[in-house]
Amino acid sequence: MRRIVSSISTTDPDFRRNDAHYRRIVEDFRARQQAARYDRPERDLARLERQGKMRPRERLEKLLDPGTPFLELSTLAANMDYDGEAPGASAITGIGIIAGREVAIRADDSSVKGGAWYPLTIKKIVRLLDIALENRLPVVHLCDSAGGFLPLQSDLFADRHMAGRIFRNQCQLSKLGVQQLSLVFGHCTAGGAYVPALSDYSVIVKGTGAVFLGGPPLVKAATGEEVGVEELGGAEMHTSVSGTCDYYAASEDEAIAIGREIVSQWRRQPKWACQRDPIEDPYFDPEELYGILPDSPKAVFDMREVIARMVDGSRFHEYQPNYGTALVCGFANIWGWKVGIIANNGVLFNDSSLKAAHFIELCNQNETPLVFLQNITGYMVGRDYERAGITKDGAKMIMAQSCSRTPKFTVMCNSSYGAGNYGMCGRAFDARFLFGWPTYQVGTMGGEQAVNTLVEVKAAQMRRNGEEIDQAVLDGVRDETRRAYEHQLSAYFATSRIWDDGLLDPVDTRNALGMAITASLNAPLGEPGYGVFRL
Repeated sequence: MRRIVSSISTTDPDFRRNDAHYRRIVEDFRARQQAARYDRPERDLARLERQGKMRPRERLEKLLDPGTPFLELSTLAANMDYDGEAPGASAITGIGIIAGREVAIRADDSSVKGGAWYPLTIKKIVRLLDIALENRLPVVHLCDSAGGFLPLQSDLFADRHMAGRIFRNQCQLSKLGVQQLSLVFGHCTAGGAYVPALSDYSVIVKGTGAVFLGGPPLVKAATGEEVGVEELGGAEMHTSVSGTCDYYAASEDEAIAIGREIVSQWRRQPKWACQRDPIEDPYFDPEELYGILPDSPKAVFDMREVIARMVDGSRFHEYQPNYGTALVCGFANIWGWKVGIIANNGVLFNDSSLKAAHFIELCNQNETPLVFLQNITGYMVGRDYERAGITKDGAKMIMAQSCSRTPKFTVMCNSSYGAGNYGMCGRAFDARFLFGWPTYQVGTMGGEQAVNTLVEVKAAQMRRNGEEIDQAVLDGVRDETRRAYEHQLSAYFATSRIWDDGLLDPVDTRNALGMAITASLNAPLGEPGYGVFRL
């Protein structure tokens, strides 16, 4: 494949301005990540020390193979919820290497409210288990939770994707023969008791580990029985009497060592034969992305320049380069793996929609994973475009993308608005992993479009009611809508709600995609087939 020809000059004033702007954004992003991972009240850290417990990330570090990467997911979950009291949604999730095997890992963060599960904690755990199911990844659970955060109990339990979904997913993993291990460092109470009980293997730590449907206070309230933690659900009882847990560990270090031994016995999942070439670093420096990305969400930039700093050797075979030019499609390699890339260079027109649908079909025929790079304001609107069938052609693209049998991966690079989000494999369309950059925006439409639309709607309402147009009222609608959209369109708002699998420094995107693609190949390809294309 030919190398992309770059037109970027690093001495250009616009490049330098963009570079300085984006480096400030990345510095802020890194600071937020650091705080979410490590900043905790001293009293919480002292409590763990008194209990003889490691910090959650210390456990994780000892569990993973030395020197191997860990793809952490949703680090900034809940960063704009619960008044900031649940950094990371009080859980750590990601993909790592244990005993040479790719494993999905989820850990209760006992430095946050004793590892209590908030609604977004449950959403984060369910998402990790969905990833394990989709990619056939074994799971290791690091259990140490005070249970559900009861003040928010109505959002924890009853609905389809609340806490019960955790246990449903565990059952589905077992049905598929995907192994699970629980390391019980602390309490597993109420529903949480089912995490080790539904795992294939479990290790419980003496003195701190406990598993029970109801702890001593609940048992006393319900039955009048007085019983201590160890007798009710401690390590010795569960490994010698009930058989609920398999291995007794005298310390956390021993539990981790036993856990690593267990994982080392697991069969290595064969990967399906995705085409692969020798790995090359990009020819162009990935740090040049900082100068390429605009300092305004409205500004246009050439996605080929992004691709050139992301793919192996900066090589790219572009498909139909002279047709549907608002969309860039083509083949490249990431970490050696052959991928088909679909990237926005503007609004989606009829021709670019048809080009995307056909290219997706080609990738499915060739068994090539798909990477979507989003910077999309939507499909083109207007009388002439509707008469030309833009809705019909957009539906073809959505049908092809939705029914793809090859794994899909999405990166929200800048804007992601309206139905363009759908066609470009937004959250609802089962990308194996979906990442965002710190400046991306997602919503039904851009902020200014929303402001102008709602002002027009309000003015029309006044006219229908026979009222005079009150400019002060319209200005109030304008200001209120703009403030709401500025808040809700933010990448930090989206990642707080776990609408993505985490924000990335653009420079790290290549490695994140490389790990994600590698992990995805554990699952067999889906069956070929599409629904009805409206011709």
